[in-house]
Amino acid sequence: MDARKGNIYEILNGNKQFLIPVYQRYYSWDIEQCKRLWNDIVNMQKKGKVGHFVGSIVNIAEQAMPTGVQKYMIIDGQQRMTTLSLLLLALRDYAIKNPEDTTINARRIDNMLLKNEYESGDERYKLLLTDTDRDIFIDLVEEKPISDDIRSKLLDNYKYFAGKIANKELQPAEVYESIGKLQIVNITLDRSVDDAQAIFESLNSTGKELSEADLIRNYVLMGLEPTEQTYVYEHLWRPMELLFVYGTQDSVMDRFFRDYLTMKITRIPKQDRVYEEFKLYHLNCEFGTICELCQDLLIYAKYYTDMVFKRSRNPALKALYEDINDLRMEVSYPFLLKIHNDYTEGIISEDELKQVIQLCISYVFRRSICDIPTNSLNKTFATLKNEIRTEDYVNSIKAFFVMRDDYKEFPNDEKFTAAFVSRDIYTMRSRNFILSHLENYGNKAPIIIENYTIEHIMPQNTSLSPEWQQMLGSNWREVQKTYLHTIGNLTLTAYNSEMSDHPFMVKMDMEGGFRESALRLNAYVVKLTKWNEQSIKERASLLADKAKKIWAFPDMTAEELAPYQTVEKPVERYSLETYDTNVFTKTLFEVLDRRIQNISPNVKREFKKLYVAYKLDTNFVDIVFLKQRLRISLNMKFSEVTDPKGICRDITGLGRWGNGDVELYMEHTSDVDQIMEIIEQSYRLQADE
Repeated sequence: MDARKGNIYEILNGNKQFLIPVYQRYYSWDIEQCKRLWNDIVNMQKKGKVGHFVGSIVNIAEQAMPTGVQKYMIIDGQQRMTTLSLLLLALRDYAIKNPEDTTINARRIDNMLLKNEYESGDERYKLLLTDTDRDIFIDLVEEKPISDDIRSKLLDNYKYFAGKIANKELQPAEVYESIGKLQIVNITLDRSVDDAQAIFESLNSTGKELSEADLIRNYVLMGLEPTEQTYVYEHLWRPMELLFVYGTQDSVMDRFFRDYLTMKITRIPKQDRVYEEFKLYHLNCEFGTICELCQDLLIYAKYYTDMVFKRSRNPALKALYEDINDLRMEVSYPFLLKIHNDYTEGIISEDELKQVIQLCISYVFRRSICDIPTNSLNKTFATLKNEIRTEDYVNSIKAFFVMRDDYKEFPNDEKFTAAFVSRDIYTMRSRNFILSHLENYGNKAPIIIENYTIEHIMPQNTSLSPEWQQMLGSNWREVQKTYLHTIGNLTLTAYNSEMSDHPFMVKMDMEGGFRESALRLNAYVVKLTKWNEQSIKERASLLADKAKKIWAFPDMTAEELAPYQTVEKPVERYSLETYDTNVFTKTLFEVLDRRIQNISPNVKREFKKLYVAYKLDTNFVDIVFLKQRLRISLNMKFSEVTDPKGICRDITGLGRWGNGDVELYMEHTSDVDQIMEIIEQSYRLQADE
């Protein structure tokens, strides 16, 4: 390893070429990073500083040839090197356009810092980027016209620097001088001695510079022989990257890899551990080669991006993908990846695929209407594939949903209807989604919801006109408060501002009013001559009946459900009276019990034979009654607990009622706050899994 401090001029000068290998990410710096670099340059120049450290460049020297270009493969630092080259390009182009300014030598920048003057082909360029960016960067170097339709961060950042130089916050000569003051450590590795992968990981161990997807790309491609590396990149990895919309690759690809792993291992990797989990999966997966693994990734990335970006030639599938996006059902993607692949492999038909997707949409939507917390949905969908019986595919999924009576429940028609008619729909994020579906259900000429606004039939104004007060009755304030934002009082209109707070019959008969409306949502409204509590309730009931059909509860006969029902032995029931308690320990328990259950609606309490358990999927805390205090067991490793007051005890390997390696006691009600700080740590460990 050879490490030398220098500047970009020293690094680029000479017959050299720096290449970005295929396993590196594309150029990804935003304007924000360029602003920081520019501000550092301005600050350094105006304050007369002699230098400013901007980071390192790590490369591997290719075998030296007697003649020609010495090549270096960059494994870290391409972002700053490319950005500095864009700044030099902007300076050169300024000099070309302003020949009267002799302080900048365009030819010197061109032939010493951007090009190898006497070379041809690709070797002509000091910096050769990956396929994603190569042509655009070369076009900039060669001053070729670039189409306005092309989107690229290279172009965005070049234009930013060109604008800054043209504004002359610093004189161009000062900019050139300041670039030379930017200090860079250039580290050149010896291929025969240094482990490039290990060095790369240590440089990026914080995960701040590279996304999880970037780290995975490097891991997959870096270790391959050049020929295989090129094949895998060009035929598998690059086609996969191109499935993701420009500007979203980092965030959406990170989510894809996490959801792919969740689908494969039936466990949700932590967001900052996706790369590590991927490496473990690769070592134990069913694929014999990297090529096979990348083929699988490409297949699932196609399913994933179809859903995320709502792509399908099938109108019904495209509509389902739009619903998934409208409801923000990202938690369902691991399971939906599985069923899409089962469809591709012929295990299920297209109709069955659509049935299962619609089931998932109805499940998520009904739970949102019933205000059931969503933080358990990720685990539900992560493990749902385990419930599938291939020989009875759709019914096995239906049966799972039908038989849930816990926090995973699929609200039945009774619960759904009760919530749907009384829920404040207007303030829900999904209100347009709801009204659009109610209007377009069974409609051969569906409306475009964006062309309409939401209208409150009974106005929002708290000072209702005398006409409205008379129509609603003496308790008009209570009626308005109760029903204002509910589904029974909401409709769509193209004339919201004109309708305003007008009396009901004025809204009915005005130009563009309800009577002129062809909307199905107004079919009931136009039959009326008054609008009051009864009207709102009747319309809500009609809309709820339609909603039950749109977002249907799984329909199963007794015969279809029977194979999934098991006869369980009677379970012995326990209660607080099961335990040997007294007034004092009961008081301690009541205080602590209330606080634990208030952590989340998903917390379930169970009275066991010897202790009280609190759980999400599994126990996170257990309570045992002693004579004058409570013993509390936490289901976590002792090394995981943060205990600044030293109230916990390590019981690893000791026999105890309850679960886990951490134990503490509650002796006074005043202890509850510090005890809850510890209990919530155990809860979060389980909730974040």
